[in-house]
Amino acid sequence: MSGSGRSARRGGISLGWRVWTPAFAGVTSCIAEAARPNLNVTPLKSGVQTRLRNARGFLLLAFAALVLTGAPLHAAGPIVIKFSHVAAPQAHKSRAAEHFKTLAERYTDGRVRIELYPNSQLYKDKEELEALQLGAVQMLAPSVSKFGPLGIKAFEVFDLPYIFAGYDELSKVTEGEIGRELLDRLKSKGLVGLAYWNNGFKILSAHSPLYGPDDVLGLKMRIQASKVIEAQMWALGALPQALAFSEAYQALSSGVVDGTENTPANMYNQKMYEVQKHATLTNHGYLGYAVISNDKFWSGLPADIRASLERAIAETTPVANKLALEENEHALDEMRRSGKTTFHEPAPEERAAWMAALLPVHDEMASRVGRDLIDRIYAVTGHKPPTQ
Repeated sequence: MSGSGRSARRGGISLGWRVWTPAFAGVTSCIAEAARPNLNVTPLKSGVQTRLRNARGFLLLAFAALVLTGAPLHAAGPIVIKFSHVAAPQAHKSRAAEHFKTLAERYTDGRVRIELYPNSQLYKDKEELEALQLGAVQMLAPSVSKFGPLGIKAFEVFDLPYIFAGYDELSKVTEGEIGRELLDRLKSKGLVGLAYWNNGFKILSAHSPLYGPDDVLGLKMRIQASKVIEAQMWALGALPQALAFSEAYQALSSGVVDGTENTPANMYNQKMYEVQKHATLTNHGYLGYAVISNDKFWSGLPADIRASLERAIAETTPVANKLALEENEHALDEMRRSGKTTFHEPAPEERAAWMAALLPVHDEMASRVGRDLIDRIYAVTGHKPPTQ
């Protein structure tokens, strides 16, 4: 990790990094903002709150020093945007972020510099949302499932098994009115939603064959934190274990968990196939990301800069989705070729059994994610799977 990365891990801000503030921000308001607690933040056990509190203390001292010395508040040079995510450097999300960086810096004529931090270099997936809320980073692309634990339960509708029959139905939601309405709800948490980037549809893997729901009975299955995914595993008779993405490989390797669900791309890039002997192409659930920023930071950008960044994101999104589709196909081919994992394609009657076991989760979770929202998605996609 570079020196700047180590410095960022310790406190979120390095003494060598420029601090940019909108031209209209006064000294007093800047100091007050640096000291103000964020009421939307849920304390974490991981220690990230301490690191970010140290960063806030540094900001307070820095602004106080500016007051005493009479130095200007907005430093010369480009606006630095730290874009943090948990995907591996070779993953499609990393390549999409690189594409966005290129466009963003070009469209802003170098007035913005995007710093990319993949593979949990700065924060794990349990920490990154709080880091964004507190301003230690400026952009993320977390799984949409992360917004449920944050308090916006409607996002967990994307976790419902078999709610989308494929990418065509999915795009009617992510690129339509429903998707935009969900992103707008992030403002209540101090965030701004900018776009959806696909990962793909998930498959199940384990140390033992998974021909049907009965084969999952009693297995400890790693999941990301989501009440809907948890309910899905209980419906299969599994024992759900919520673990950070960066901890999944070790948990599978050591036997802490028996299996997991993920897209082929994630399974390949994180080398989970090396420690999972069997996988079944259930394609039962969607995994996607939301590109987000800190709302105060984003709205405080000069209007022309913000417009250029929004253009870069809009042009990156179809590229990101194309990369995801290609990578999932490539990952599946490579894992099959390795011979380390045996992949099973369910026969029609086997797929029907998976669906029969999982679809009741729609009704079970309706009170959590919203019955009206589920029905709207059925209507927009034209896909209403039987839930009984």
